[in-house]
Amino acid sequence: MAEKKTHKIVSATTGQTVKPGKRPTAAAVQQTGNATGLRIGAVILWVVALAFEVLAIALILEKLLILPQIAPLYKGIAALVLDLICVVIGSQLWKKANHIDPASQKNAVKFWLWNNMGVIVSAVAFLPFIIILLTNKDADKKTKAVGAVVAAVFLAISGLASYDWNPLSQEAVEQAQMGSDVYWTAHGKKFHLYEDCQALDRSEELTTGTAEQAIEAGKGTVCKFCEKRYEKERTLSDEAALPAVNE
Repeated sequence: MAEKKTHKIVSATTGQTVKPGKRPTAAAVQQTGNATGLRIGAVILWVVALAFEVLAIALILEKLLILPQIAPLYKGIAALVLDLICVVIGSQLWKKANHIDPASQKNAVKFWLWNNMGVIVSAVAFLPFIIILLTNKDADKKTKAVGAVVAAVFLAISGLASYDWNPLSQEAVEQAQMGSDVYWTAHGKKFHLYEDCQALDRSEELTTGTAEQAIEAGKGTVCKFCEKRYEKERTLSDEAALPAVNE
């Protein structure tokens, strides 16, 4: 049998080395805000952003003739700026909603989609503009070059601003609300429910604290190995608590 890995464990509260099992008292996480309202606001802003993209295409390709004293290229870029503003603000609202009402890790597709929605919208808000502009035969080379570069830069800016670098899961919030004490590493993105988790075998030093502290440290999801072990132990505990049935 393999020898159990010995870790150096540091308290997130005191910064002092602690013995396994000697962890700080947990505190329940508090969630505030209206996630539904924030998501509705995000969707409205994203729809407006797409409208500005359509407007940018119409202006730069001279399909819509307004403000003739201004060059079509500049009018198109102005519309793209408004497109960018709406995408970024909408994404911030969406990310805030996800931290109030996060998706579950158990539904991998929804969890990925929910936490990458802003990036997806960013692509939709700028890629069609770039493709349509570059493939249009009537647009001159300068308009194509400048317009495509500006849109590409805006795409990168909105994508980076929209990406959730520290996604939060429903399971992580549940652990925080229960006042659970957990473990995490300096460079990992997840926290662990068990010190002897197989994913920690190569880690020399662990930090321990409340799940809320782990979330604040950017560890907003639960290790899948720990989650499966936790669910199994809970199932066995529930079964053991059932009264015996006489045959």
